[in-house]
Amino acid sequence: MKLWFVILAALGRPASAPDEGRSFGGAGDDKNPPVRQTLDAEMRAEWARQKVTPAPLCDDATFLRRVHLDLVATIPTPEEAETFLKDADPRKRTKLVDRLLADPRFARAQATEWDLVFFGRSNSNPDMRKRDGFVRWLTEKFEKNDPYDAWARELMLAEGNSAEQGAPLFLAQFRGQALDTAENVSRIFLGTQIRCARCHDHPSDRWTQLDFYGLAAFFTRLAVVEAGTVNGLKKIVVAEKSTGDLMFTGPAKDQKPGQKGEPISAKYLNGASLEEPPVPAGFKEPDFRNLKGPAPKPHFSRKEKAAHWLTSPENPFFAKAVLNRVWTQFFSRGFYNPVDDLRLDKPPSHPALFQALERELVARKFDLRWLIREIVLSETYQRDSSGEVADAKGGYDRFRLRPLTAEEMVAALKAATGFDAAAAANPGKTPLPSAFAEYTTRYFANVSDGRGDFQGNVSERLYMNNSSQVRQLLSRKPGNLADRVLASTDPWEARVDRMFLAVLSRPPRDAERARFVKYLTGGPKPDALVEEAIWVLINCAEFRFNH
Repeated sequence: MKLWFVILAALGRPASAPDEGRSFGGAGDDKNPPVRQTLDAEMRAEWARQKVTPAPLCDDATFLRRVHLDLVATIPTPEEAETFLKDADPRKRTKLVDRLLADPRFARAQATEWDLVFFGRSNSNPDMRKRDGFVRWLTEKFEKNDPYDAWARELMLAEGNSAEQGAPLFLAQFRGQALDTAENVSRIFLGTQIRCARCHDHPSDRWTQLDFYGLAAFFTRLAVVEAGTVNGLKKIVVAEKSTGDLMFTGPAKDQKPGQKGEPISAKYLNGASLEEPPVPAGFKEPDFRNLKGPAPKPHFSRKEKAAHWLTSPENPFFAKAVLNRVWTQFFSRGFYNPVDDLRLDKPPSHPALFQALERELVARKFDLRWLIREIVLSETYQRDSSGEVADAKGGYDRFRLRPLTAEEMVAALKAATGFDAAAAANPGKTPLPSAFAEYTTRYFANVSDGRGDFQGNVSERLYMNNSSQVRQLLSRKPGNLADRVLASTDPWEARVDRMFLAVLSRPPRDAERARFVKYLTGGPKPDALVEEAIWVLINCAEFRFNH
């Protein structure tokens, strides 16, 4: 009879950090106080107004795991955990954050995060399934810490091709459909949902159907064409014609068969119409078919005007949208919630803080790495998640539990079971279970309702409980966690400590250690018992969530 449920019942959360007044941020090298001080001061003032007692600061083990997941999308190794927990340096959290921000995994993790923002998980365009060129381009932007406005502008200019330059793939996914392009560009870069205005004036926001069509007119001359292949990837080019108008036919309910509509001028959202020079007399559009190189430049580029307006600091939406999106990434709930429902006539949840962060982000030339560093070194981010009701009034008084993303779950399972360590020690001899990443992504994707609330499902539980993929990953193989525990001559207490550090990034409590040792030494088949104990740890809620 399995005894895993007995062990599972013994698992609990580690105690919170006892020293509430302890500071972990460090002063930094800036002449001015770090903006995180403003962040924390505004939060403390809000809690005082609401008479809310915030959770204490989280302990070192919790912070270690939290910041690894948030910055490099995986959990620390047991060696990393042990070293960090023993470090007595009062600035160790700052040093850890700086090390992780400089880690190549940070750029890859952010590229994955933003790739999903730009394309989603279930893109209907089959040409978008192979995005190697785009992901390489995006990873490079984070490696170099290029300003967000600069690489957002590159996405909108879409110069070159998708395989070699990467950026054109974003606009290419919309197949030259102006209405689809406008809908997604406004949602992603402006944080604004204007989809309802596609068929009629927006029922609950300021946007009219003419506003929507005016924005879409910037993209009506785009043509998506193929220009060969390179390294197995299609070279997709976003060309732009010099002529052509978007026809406006009025509300969908009033349209009639055969109705052609009226041409509509390109118009900046919440701004003026575009002034556009006429094309020269006798102008003929170039033939975009059979392109072998870059597409010919148009006589006048609407797309270029849209790109520069979109990313301008004067744009009332752009800085707000990216600030809200990055904040949501680390706190699971934005100043505007959902993340793409920003409205100029609706204040953010914390107006003074939002304005201060927005001002500083623009002054810092849209430096996302700086913004992320300020967030994770703030005391607000480092609050514990414990308490009867987490974030009861939306005031960030506790860290909001966040389920691991599918990509984080793949990486965390490999790290926790020692697969990564075994693969590094035995190159080519430790294959990943067949389709493990594919199945894990399938069952752990889309578990949020878009407002930061978890929506678990039976499928993910069945997968974790019964999947041969997971069992293969944790079963004993040379160099993995089960093997290192079983091959060790250390006392069982020390081996249990290693298991907890590997899976949960913390040492066990005394009661947990005693229960595990009793279980692991209570049967004739230690291999099966160790594998079962690891299975219990990866199936507990403490592993499933970033807390």
